[in-house]
Amino acid sequence: MSKLFLNALKMSPVALAATFSVANSAIAGEVTSVSQLTQESSQEMGQVTSVSQFSDVQPTDWAFQALQSLVERYGCIAGYPNGTYRGNRALTRYEFAAGLNACLDRVNELIATATADLVTKEDLATLQRLQEEFSAELATLRGRVDSLEARTAELEANQFSTTTKLKGEAIFALSSAFGDQAADTDNDDDNNPDLQDNVTFSNRLRLRLLTSFTGTDQLETRLNAANITQFRGGVTGTNMTRLGFDSNNGNNVELDKLNYAFNATDAVRVKVEAIGARVSNNINVFNPLFKSSSSGAISRFGRFSSIYRANSGSDSSGLTVSFNPKGRFSFDAAYVVPNASDPSDGNGAFNGSNTALAQLSFKPSKQIGLGLVYSRVFQTGSDVNLTGSIGSGFAADPFGDVATTSNNYGVQASFQPSDQIVISGWAGLTNATAESGANEGADADIFYWSANVGIKDFGAEGNVLGLIVGQSPKVTDSDIAAREDSDTSFHLEGLYKMKLTDNIAVTPGLMVIFNPEHNNDNDTIYVGTIRTTFKF
Repeated sequence: MSKLFLNALKMSPVALAATFSVANSAIAGEVTSVSQLTQESSQEMGQVTSVSQFSDVQPTDWAFQALQSLVERYGCIAGYPNGTYRGNRALTRYEFAAGLNACLDRVNELIATATADLVTKEDLATLQRLQEEFSAELATLRGRVDSLEARTAELEANQFSTTTKLKGEAIFALSSAFGDQAADTDNDDDNNPDLQDNVTFSNRLRLRLLTSFTGTDQLETRLNAANITQFRGGVTGTNMTRLGFDSNNGNNVELDKLNYAFNATDAVRVKVEAIGARVSNNINVFNPLFKSSSSGAISRFGRFSSIYRANSGSDSSGLTVSFNPKGRFSFDAAYVVPNASDPSDGNGAFNGSNTALAQLSFKPSKQIGLGLVYSRVFQTGSDVNLTGSIGSGFAADPFGDVATTSNNYGVQASFQPSDQIVISGWAGLTNATAESGANEGADADIFYWSANVGIKDFGAEGNVLGLIVGQSPKVTDSDIAAREDSDTSFHLEGLYKMKLTDNIAVTPGLMVIFNPEHNNDNDTIYVGTIRTTFKF
């Protein structure tokens, strides 16, 4: 800092406080760009009438008299919205120049309003010398402001929309399922079909339009095109091997999500979904590192509990109401219908398949979360899929394609013992009842669980190392003995997400399914993938 700046310490209290207090209150902390300066300046509070309004300024402070005089004589002081002055903050030459310029503007205003007698000649001389000393910095700031204004004007002239943001995501994946044979449901391993193990290269592209009319609401419109193979059926013989990001519409661009969310009150959030209703997008599933299809688990099973999947999908409609969503205790209620737009018998919003779900969540801190969830599901005919295509075939439709109701109970939890480690998991129990057909009144119990560990910033900032183990949905007891799973399958998954840039991540991963379809006669199946995700 120049000698003139050091000599400024000898000026009168008014001039000294004018230069330093305005600089400190106008800009807090180190500023390296005009955009940062503008952002910090937006946090100022208005003109104060007494120095006692600052909670951190005491009569015993060495600059108290100067600040008091500054308020009474010049009215040239501002602080922060929380009522603090922060007089001990360090400042750069740019900050000092900006504060000096603000004070000069105030002095000129006083002179113009015929109150120049409040300003001494000595103060004006000192301020003039300071202005000359910092002329280069002031010119630089003015140049940066002019440049920023020009850039802002250009952005406003060419912006996509004043109310809508466009976000995009592209996934490219190399994937393969491998092992000896595909799975089946019988106890004869001699008739299992061949496993389709050719390596595939596929993609998924999504474009999201997010529109807000009030600042607190959001209209979401999403377009989707994909050709990612679903490792099931004729490929592996089981849903247990499905990827968490699979989607295949032949790369045709389709509207697969349309919804509108708004605040009914300060404590109530409402979301109406015309198509693409998925409960897991609207409430906490307590699996923060692995729930995303583009950056989370590589498997469908590892993303979140299957209790959230029944009747959800691209053709589903729904309504979710969240009470106190940001509080320690919160409550969510959801209603999802897969065929709401179909007026034929056994369909519609209330006469066909549907899911009614309620969840009570408790988050005593940022490190701990617990959720208790219950859902009542009704499905008919080809809609019957109680597990959302995750577990065994028997668990998905324990009585075949007949009308089925189920009561589903789940517990979810997450725990973060340190900044880097996140532990999460869930357990669920389903009691299903056949509502029609030859087995009307028959019952079946389905059980599943998962335990997950994620290590953040492993190897580099933004990377995630993950391990997922669990048991996919299994029919543990059934009145129809032939549709009860005889053995137990286990899911093991490892992945490593590498964040290359803010927009690009590469995730190699491997999942291993032991005893597929909960059948010891089936060979172990492996699914490996390298998922590359681009976001913009």
